[in-house]
Amino acid sequence: MSFSGLMFLGHETMHGAIVRGRWAWARALLGFVCFAPLVLSPQLWTLWHNRMHHANVNRLDVDPDMYPSLARYRSSRTARFAINHFALGGRRLRGLLSLVIGFTVQSVEVLVAARSRFQISAHDQRRAVIETAVMGGFWIAVACAVGAVTFLFAFVLPHVVANIIVMSFIVTNHGLSPATDDNDPLLGSLSVTAPRWVEWLTLDFGFHVEHHLFPSASGRHLRAVRTALLDAWPDFYQSMPISAALAALFRTGRVYEDATTLVDPPSGGTWPALAPSRLHSMDEHDEANTVSRAG
Repeated sequence: MSFSGLMFLGHETMHGAIVRGRWAWARALLGFVCFAPLVLSPQLWTLWHNRMHHANVNRLDVDPDMYPSLARYRSSRTARFAINHFALGGRRLRGLLSLVIGFTVQSVEVLVAARSRFQISAHDQRRAVIETAVMGGFWIAVACAVGAVTFLFAFVLPHVVANIIVMSFIVTNHGLSPATDDNDPLLGSLSVTAPRWVEWLTLDFGFHVEHHLFPSASGRHLRAVRTALLDAWPDFYQSMPISAALAALFRTGRVYEDATTLVDPPSGGTWPALAPSRLHSMDEHDEANTVSRAG
C-alpha cells in the first residue's frame, strides 16, 4: 500500500497539485522519490502521462494507455501477443497478469519506444533512461545489502502488490470507454468508487473524470467536483464500483472494432463500449454473446 500510495502521490506531484510554480526542482525531487519504488522515471511519466495521455484521452492508437484498434491488432504481432496472452478480457484468467506486472511492463515499453512511437526527443529519452538507471542501481544496492530473501519481501512482493493496485485503477478508468477524438472526459473516462479507506489511501485517484477535467487539482477537491458534475450533467457523468468495472473488463473485449464497439478477436464476441445510456448494456450483450456462442 505504501508503494502504490507513493505512486499516487507522485502522480499528483507531477501534475502540479502539490508543488507549483518556481519550485519545479522540488516537484522533480518529490516525484523521483515517489516513483522510485516502481522504478519509473518522473521525466518519462510527465511526457507519457501528462503530455501524451491527457492530451489524447482514448484516441485510437494515439493514447499510450488505450487498448488497440482492430486494425492495429491485426497488423502488429506485439499487439496480438499482448491482447491474447496478457490483456484482461475474454474471461481469460491469464489476463490477470496484466494487473500483476502490467504497469512495470508498460513503463519499460514506453521507455524503449519513447522516440519511435511517442515522438519524445533524444534529450528527454536520455534523461528518462538515466533516472531509471539510478533507481535500478539503488534497488540493486539494496538487494546486495540485505540478501535475496529479505529483498523478496522488501521490494519484489511490494512491487507486485503496487502493480495490482495501480493497474486496477488505470485499466478501469478508460478501458471500457469509447474511442473519441474530442478529448471529452465525460465520454472517454470512468470514475470508480471503492471503500472509503481505499479511496483515502489512493488519494481519490478513482475520481478520474474529475481529474481529467482539473488535472492540477489536488485529489482532496475531487469530491466537490463530483457533486458539481452530478448537478450539472447527471445523465452524462459515469461512475461505478471498481469491482464492477474490473468484472466488466474481465468478461468483455479489449480491442476496438470501431469507436463504440469492443471485440475479443480470439472468441469473436463483441460488446458496446461504455456510454452514459449503456451503464447496464454490457451485461445484456454479454448474455447475448454467451447464448450465441453456445448456439
